[in-house]
Amino acid sequence: MYTAPVNRTEIEFPAKHAALRDDVHMLGGLVGEVLRDQGGVELFDLVERDRLLAIASRNGDLQASAELQHRVQGRAPEMARDLERAFTTWFQMANLAEQVHRIRRRRAYFLDDAAKPQPGGVTAAISELKGRGLNLADVLALLGKLHINPVFMAHPTESTRRTILRKQLRLAQILSDRLNPTLAPNEQRAAIERIRAEITTGWQTEDHPRQKLTVADEREHVLFFLTEVIYPVLPDFYAEIAEAIGKEYAVDPDSLEIPVLLRFGTWVGGDMDGNPDVHAKVMRETLTRQQQAIVNAYFLEVQELAQILSQSASRVAVSQALQQRSEEYALRMPGARSGAPARHDRMPYRVFLGQVAERLRATYESRPTAYETPVQFERDIGLLAESLAANRGRYAGLFAVRQLQRRIATFGFHLATLDIRQHAPVHHQVIAQAMDEPEWIALDTEQRHRRIHEMIVRDLGPRVELDALGKRTLAVFEAMLQCRRRFGPEAIGAYVVNDVRGADDVLAALLLARWAGAYDKSSEMIAVDFAPMFVSMRSLESSGEIMQRLLGDSLYRRHLSDRQGRQWLWVGYSQSSLESGICASRLAVYRAQESIAQAFSEAGEQALVGHARGGSIPRGGGRIDTLVQVAPAQAVQGYVRMTEQGEGIAQHYGLGSIALRTFERAFGALSLTVADPLKTREQVPSPAVLQIGAGIALHSESAYRYLVFETAGFQEWFKAVTPIDVIERMQIGGRPAYREGVQGLAALRAVPWVFAWTQNRLLLPGWYGAGSALRKAIAEVGIESLREAVGEWAFLARLVDDLEIMLARADLPVAARYLDLSGHLPESSQWFRLIECDYQEACAAILAIKRLEQLLDGDRTQQRALALRNPYVDPMNFMQVDLLRRWRAGEREDADLLAALLASVNGIAQGLQNTG
Repeated sequence: MYTAPVNRTEIEFPAKHAALRDDVHMLGGLVGEVLRDQGGVELFDLVERDRLLAIASRNGDLQASAELQHRVQGRAPEMARDLERAFTTWFQMANLAEQVHRIRRRRAYFLDDAAKPQPGGVTAAISELKGRGLNLADVLALLGKLHINPVFMAHPTESTRRTILRKQLRLAQILSDRLNPTLAPNEQRAAIERIRAEITTGWQTEDHPRQKLTVADEREHVLFFLTEVIYPVLPDFYAEIAEAIGKEYAVDPDSLEIPVLLRFGTWVGGDMDGNPDVHAKVMRETLTRQQQAIVNAYFLEVQELAQILSQSASRVAVSQALQQRSEEYALRMPGARSGAPARHDRMPYRVFLGQVAERLRATYESRPTAYETPVQFERDIGLLAESLAANRGRYAGLFAVRQLQRRIATFGFHLATLDIRQHAPVHHQVIAQAMDEPEWIALDTEQRHRRIHEMIVRDLGPRVELDALGKRTLAVFEAMLQCRRRFGPEAIGAYVVNDVRGADDVLAALLLARWAGAYDKSSEMIAVDFAPMFVSMRSLESSGEIMQRLLGDSLYRRHLSDRQGRQWLWVGYSQSSLESGICASRLAVYRAQESIAQAFSEAGEQALVGHARGGSIPRGGGRIDTLVQVAPAQAVQGYVRMTEQGEGIAQHYGLGSIALRTFERAFGALSLTVADPLKTREQVPSPAVLQIGAGIALHSESAYRYLVFETAGFQEWFKAVTPIDVIERMQIGGRPAYREGVQGLAALRAVPWVFAWTQNRLLLPGWYGAGSALRKAIAEVGIESLREAVGEWAFLARLVDDLEIMLARADLPVAARYLDLSGHLPESSQWFRLIECDYQEACAAILAIKRLEQLLDGDRTQQRALALRNPYVDPMNFMQVDLLRRWRAGEREDADLLAALLASVNGIAQGLQNTG
């Protein structure tokens, strides 16, 4: 029997969040019961005692803190692993409760007619557009300019099994169903038992397979969100837009033609950068699997429609066009008729949909009667919609058919556009080998540019036979064209050249495409779009000059003209943040967007900038709308394209209603910005404000680089006080933690760098350097000028907000426990004091700028969430320190200790909702 948990420290919840409190308490109690049932009283008592001691320790009880420290020492690996999983399970339930509560709050806005529209939502945006003077025609024209394009990426340290993800969906539905006030007591009890069953089976399921995850596993992870979360709710987004416009402008929502605003992309199966398991064959396999997934979704929906559209020919007519198509299919696919009972002969819609379903089945199985293109499928469903509209079917199934039409227009037969990505130096390696010029790599960017230009003009090919790398590289360009022909023009996106340092890096990819014969069949045009990606500080700072040089090259300019004159580019946050810290990185990205926009404006071309970001704040993570709101006005041209990765995918698209809220925010920010970009941002920041931002970036970069790259022994200290050696061994993802051919800390990729500092609760990449920089800014311009700068410049305001969040999440007393692991380094305490000093300075500056007493006083929801979680994360951190000490003492050979450590990494990540 379910009982409420006891001895739980109460955290104040406002009335509007009382339901969240109740859900958390109820789920926590069920987790406790499952622990008793599955692990016995001993496990439950250990977890409960650790929890209570952690709460008391947080409340200043030194004796409780000492006891907790003593308890975690020397625990058997199996027990430690179960303890970590116990806390992880609680976090999974708490995270789920918070997601469901976000849905509850969203519904409350829709149900309360007297309330203002939910901020950032569709209704609020349409209302503001009307308030700005836009009439109905203006708004509809504006919609045609908007493009929202999330691009899903694999994550080296996060790929939750679909089994677990589906459990979370079911649990969310059960929690939502419990909101129904008409449920009888027995129905409430049944809901509790269903939740208990999901938690119990989840406890009995491994979080990750024992074998290392493959590209196919990463692909399935993305497919889950696209087909099982986004696909069902996609039409609701458009319905909400139509209803908002209808309400504001007094028109029938059904009469409005809302253009396709949402498209989806993916790098999973196309991202070759650092992953040798991705190549031409994997690209074809990826698009084949994506086609199967979306065609199967259509097939199931068509079958559902057939059940709905039961109209009899004796009761209602159907269009002549649909009747003719059905008769044609009866001749072409006689087997489809045999699959329908004889009694359906007088149900023309049901018979026709059976024929459509058979053709979809043939498409899935690549049989001769398959649809060759999604346009053919779309045409069939269009006949169905036209017949219903013309024959009294508006309220007899037309709505459901139009929902399917919306999905077809969005997903086609490819589901998500696959971009291809490769690191720029790889192309030069291929050219060097092909031309038998080992010195090629050592040439400067201008020399290589001139040589490549000449090679293209003279149509020069390789001098020697290509090696394995060269053949694989050229095969990718061939596969891009093959996939586009087989799966449709939208199936393959751009070829992303990562970390461009000069115009020659893009021309090198163009040359290789020519060697591969990647020409359009109808012309001598290279049928590949190239997207330069600027990720390092050096490349971001040079991005405008590089694009100016590239646009000045007649060959590339001609290629761009052949490709409709639109150039996709990417600006990245991760590498620059690792190199120079968060403040300098953010400003470098901002300036890069400005300089790129300027270069293209002068050239009379269009630049479309995408944001390559990770899931965490140091790597550019956060809400979509903020990307639009803080970008330079000239850099937003109706497009918002951004990568989604790791915990960002779960947080933004984990449940259907949450995905809708993500789309709503993107729509709101983008529509208002495109309608009037300067008004949306209030005003362009003044030179004085820009100078303040530049000073903060400069001083923070200096402090960050001094500690991270210029302090002898820091890399060794980093490896000692973080579980980076565990993260390197995680059997998740295909990309290694370190880049080949690079020495020292610069070789480490950004994801494990951020993840390692998150695990020990220091979160150094998210704030370090800001303390001394903000202190100097206050000393130079005064606190009032700094406050005014933050109020005037949205970019600076967001940076301050993100710093506040990272500082609030950091926990230096917990991080100090990891210093015990670095006893062999005499400077360890000195370095920690330096970090602690910058932390204190950053906190003081943020509090002064925002006029707060405590961090996050202006965001009580986040503040409360941290207070709720911290006591549950602490025991896992303390166990992790002990496990690390023992594992390292055994030369990292003990598999049981490693398994316990992996459980601790997963648990802490769940607790902090951050995998780097």
